Amino acid sequence: MNESNLIVGIAWYRPEQYELLRALSADADSMANTYEEWLVGVTKTMDDLRKRGIVARRVDVDVKELATWCQQRSRPLNGEARSTYAAENLKSNDHGT
Repeated sequence: MNESNLIVGIAWYRPEQYELLRALSADADSMANTYEEWLVGVTKTMDDLRKRGIVARRVDVDVKELATWCQQRSRPLNGEARSTYAAENLKSNDHGT
């Protein structure tokens, strides 16, 4: 599969939950300090992917559901977990469209 066929899920957080996300994340020190900073970064990432021909789809993430998902799998809530969660939810929400 070449890059132009790739579809990636981008975890999309709600403004009112970003502070909670940082509080629960094991890697909060490597995250943007505010939702606004995160939004600038994720928008740039999506633009960069689009320029490479990669389709980036927003995956709405409820932080409490993400935390439960991590607990059920005995894994820390970190960047790898957030990415995996987004990828799994992209697959479950993708109905061939």
